[in-house]
Amino acid sequence: MNRHEGPAHGHGGSPSIEVPDYWWYVARADLLETALRSHVQGAGLTLDLGSADGPSASWLRDAVARTVSLDIDPRGLGSDGVCGSALALPFADETFEAVSAFDVIEHCDPESQALAEVRRVLKPGGRFVMSVPAYTWAWSDFDVANGHHRRYTRARARIAVEAAGFSVQRVTHGFASVFPLFAAERVARKVRRKGAQGAVDVVEVPSVPKPLNDALLAMSRLDRHILSRADLPFGSSVFLAATRIG
Repeated sequence: MNRHEGPAHGHGGSPSIEVPDYWWYVARADLLETALRSHVQGAGLTLDLGSADGPSASWLRDAVARTVSLDIDPRGLGSDGVCGSALALPFADETFEAVSAFDVIEHCDPESQALAEVRRVLKPGGRFVMSVPAYTWAWSDFDVANGHHRRYTRARARIAVEAAGFSVQRVTHGFASVFPLFAAERVARKVRRKGAQGAVDVVEVPSVPKPLNDALLAMSRLDRHILSRADLPFGSSVFLAATRIG
């Protein structure tokens, strides 16, 4: 969910609604499914936070019995979607067997409140899967424009989720194969020292020629093969799976 938790910040819908074939969105869906599907497979009623970013979570609807979609931005929500904030979920306690939050929690401030809300609406033993952007050193005008409050390490993500009352089953990086390109791009942004001064409504996706788009997608598929067997020690995203304690 590439959007802020509150209209005052001026950040709205995800660009994936308009460009679902962009390599990063396609790759993220593949990597999330590979890393996290087994942790939610067969769950009953499941809450998908940030559902207007549908292209990255289509696999989730096949893995669980039924999903309820929630997003702070109504764009991209289906007829059964709910418009609301992750900071105050409009659901009763212990409603869901699983909750997903793919690139959501970094938009929430305070983080602890969003994670507490996830725990509240989960049944005891319920499953939680999430993804967040990695590395504080990679902070740039891109994060400002996207309405991020923070970036994560694996340890930082684990600590936050465990503090909220969860037991972590898996925490791994994603996008390791393209990480050198990511790091170079972030260094270039810092050198330029210009860009967004605040969150924007919808961040524009870079124009990428199809051959390059296909090449980046092919590179990211190397991650998928590794993630099916082991965790990745570095990468531009962090993926986590946990269960509610108590």
